[in-house]
Amino acid sequence: MAAPALFHRILIANRGEVAERVARTCEAMGIVPVMAVSKADEDAGYTEGRETICLGPAGSSKSYLDMERVVQAAVQTGCTALHPGWGFLAENPRFAALCEAHGITFIGPPPHVMRLMGKKTPAKAAMGKAGLSLIPGSDGILSSAEEAKSVAERIGYPVLLKAESGGGGRGMRIARSAAEIKTAYDEAQNESRAAFGDDRLYLERLIEGGRHVEIQILSDKYGNVIHLGERDCTVQRNHQKLIEESPCPSLSDEERARSCDAATRATASIGYVGAGTMEFLLTDDGVLRFMEMNTRLQVEHSVSEMRSGIDLVAEQIKVAAGQPLSMTQDEVELRGHVIECRINAEDPSEDFKPSPGTIQTWKLPNDGSDKVRVDTHVSEGYTVPPHYDSLLCKVIAHGKDREDAIATMKAALDTLVCKGVATTTPMHQAVITSKEFRENTYDTRRVPGWE
Repeated sequence: MAAPALFHRILIANRGEVAERVARTCEAMGIVPVMAVSKADEDAGYTEGRETICLGPAGSSKSYLDMERVVQAAVQTGCTALHPGWGFLAENPRFAALCEAHGITFIGPPPHVMRLMGKKTPAKAAMGKAGLSLIPGSDGILSSAEEAKSVAERIGYPVLLKAESGGGGRGMRIARSAAEIKTAYDEAQNESRAAFGDDRLYLERLIEGGRHVEIQILSDKYGNVIHLGERDCTVQRNHQKLIEESPCPSLSDEERARSCDAATRATASIGYVGAGTMEFLLTDDGVLRFMEMNTRLQVEHSVSEMRSGIDLVAEQIKVAAGQPLSMTQDEVELRGHVIECRINAEDPSEDFKPSPGTIQTWKLPNDGSDKVRVDTHVSEGYTVPPHYDSLLCKVIAHGKDREDAIATMKAALDTLVCKGVATTTPMHQAVITSKEFRENTYDTRRVPGWE
């Protein structure tokens, strides 16, 4: 039986680096990428020579986040599939269902799976049932501050009150004693209501000094599920990841094997299709404890691609078209060590103040080998708009081991030149050359070598 045919045209419902990244793979597969852009991105260099359609004004709410406009753009341009990238509408089950209703294949998991994993307490319940280790906490949504206090007394302080619909650190408050519960509960509820239109909260034991680790998953419509190992995302600021690496230097081989196997079985149990990421906290006892699942491609997917040699976007497209995965778990070979730095248009010396403007000089590292990869949508003359995330590029370095990857990354950052806007490059240089980073003696509480 012949494999289902791939799509001829795919609408890329995103912008910047992710749009360029997805378009590159589409073109390599012989698929026409149609770039959906806002007015602010109409003349961006990454759209040059590519078919585009304008969604609307610069503001995200009237362009990249307007579900009806995006679906209409796909219909109008004759696209039978849509790739959401990450951010914007990528994890919105309503949007995925709207695509399906208009005969457009959403390149991602089914809407009902996105709905299940998009809510924290049902996701935790499903993953716990599937065998993943969980962080101790409430069994579901809290009914009151009094119930929060009762749960906290049972599992022990400190605790973290978290928004059911939360993300990006919003709707979270710490309580270190019973006296702090009521205030923390009210503040988390008010922030969650304002940010997400949902004031439901749950509670977990606060893990202080843990490591943030995630496992990359790929699955198809036939129940085949594989993993591409884990990534350590512990270097972060205000819950925003700055540096990622693979493998995690703090994880035992036994826990790595156990957790990766458990993550694949858990993914299969919910009928997941496509690329997804299981996020964990590595606790003092050496156990990975499930936090949430991101039902989309991650910014840092490049780390797993560099280490495995597998194009995750290509696999997403194939499985969305109904084809099986291109490889089995036994065929996945993870090689060496990979580190990624996210370079943003922000000034780290000014408390990471955004730095929009026009890039006058832009030179990327190029050592002539396959040890360095740079994912970017930027070129000289590009104007960084003030409306969106300020990611300029991702620098990914591969080494035979962690020490080699650090040296390769240092050399790459030293040759990256950007004039016209401030970037976070100096912060990344300080981090990767710091004693704390090199000796792996840091956790999520601070940026090693910087804070």
